[in-house]
Amino acid sequence: MNTKSAREISPWRGLFGIPLITTVTFMGLMLITAVINGLPVRDPDGFLGPSYVRLPLIVLLVMIADVVPRVFAQRPSVKGMLGTAGAVIKSRWTLHRIAAITAGMASFYLAYVAYRNLKSFLPFLRDRLTDSMLVTTDRWFAGGNNPGDVLHSVLGTGFAAELLSVVYVSFLIFVPVSLAVAMVWSDDLSRGAWYVSALCFNWILGTAAYYLLPSLGPIYVEESSFTDLPVTATSDLQDSLYDNRLAVLVDPHATESVQGIAAFASLHVSIVFTAALMAQLVRLPRPVRWLMWAYVALTALATVYFGWHYILDVPAGLAIGGLSVWLAALATGIIRFPGRRREIAMLRPTA
Repeated sequence: MNTKSAREISPWRGLFGIPLITTVTFMGLMLITAVINGLPVRDPDGFLGPSYVRLPLIVLLVMIADVVPRVFAQRPSVKGMLGTAGAVIKSRWTLHRIAAITAGMASFYLAYVAYRNLKSFLPFLRDRLTDSMLVTTDRWFAGGNNPGDVLHSVLGTGFAAELLSVVYVSFLIFVPVSLAVAMVWSDDLSRGAWYVSALCFNWILGTAAYYLLPSLGPIYVEESSFTDLPVTATSDLQDSLYDNRLAVLVDPHATESVQGIAAFASLHVSIVFTAALMAQLVRLPRPVRWLMWAYVALTALATVYFGWHYILDVPAGLAIGGLSVWLAALATGIIRFPGRRREIAMLRPTA
């Protein structure tokens, strides 16, 4: 077999074949669940614009940010600017590369939409909550105290609340931007495929965790412990999610909203841990790795500080993140069980 020919003809198949099959199956499970239980399927982020529009726009912006510096690095004349830009795009953005990026985005989109809708179905399929058990474990971990109260006492409720709120809400931007950067900026498509596939496995495993231990989180079952916190973007988000949950529970067919409350496990923690672990494994610059590990620590702290999650949800999130990285490595061919390194199809476009 001509290895070079196989790489040039269909690099995306080796990278995204298994992840696409997995996410299509996950989407199918969601659709079957919706039909059987008479539940509507919704665009999870409609208020930000459809995901199938928003994600390509982010990719386009990152592509522009990728091409423009390469054009100016060649110091073309004003007249030669367009020609230089065309040459850069032609050499870097081949049809094979675009196919791989498209496959990656499709895989992510399918997994994410299925995840958000299955999360929204949760109260109708698993109505018995496990918050009382998780509250008990929280008290045990915190020496008989409420972990949120302990953190508020130690860190205060002023600057710490504002800082941790920014950290927590930044996740909403971090996920799509890191997705686009991983797929667009990396010369090694296998790294981008690994990361995108890991995100997909996070959504799948996270959904399983929600159904394993259905729970709301401290902020919704012990609200009095968080009344000392100031109004922040995080508290506004908590109120919005609760309103959406009520609207869905009253009549899921009468609202375009989705139900987005579930505590176990913390997917904020699992996703940022996935990103940090990937940064470590692919040996990104040391400052980037330090920043990512700091982001993991602050995100984990914020989830308990604001009452999104119980303490047990944090290590569960770490476990999901680590497992997702490993499963994605197997799915994309980065490793072959039980850990033997394999050559994989990679495109290294010229600058």
